[in-house]
Amino acid sequence: MNQNWKAAVWSPTRQVAQAIEGEGGSSQLAELKAVQMALDIAEREKWPKLYLYTDSWMVANALWGWLERWKKANWQHRGKPIWAADEWKDIATRVEKLPVKVYQVDTHVLKSWANEEH
Repeated sequence: MNQNWKAAVWSPTRQVAQAIEGEGGSSQLAELKAVQMALDIAEREKWPKLYLYTDSWMVANALWGWLERWKKANWQHRGKPIWAADEWKDIATRVEKLPVKVYQVDTHVLKSWANEEH
């Protein structure tokens, strides 16, 4: 059974929103697609920095240091290829060029709170 996934990105300061969806993935894949989409928007709009708010501990930890370790280990962890290596490699390459400040947040943050932050 194929699972459907959906990823969305929203910028409270620039009023930019975008969403994508697909089949054959998971909620974790949707998290990676959302990061890639945020990077797409930041690059397209020529933002000097990306503030990324995520409820995904996996995304936050990867951007806080796991990516560097995986890259040094040839995209492996404990001798096994990391999950979604192609997506992680893409993200790693892009965050080398664009500063990303990552905040891990509770699952559903109020829109008003995000507006107050920026």
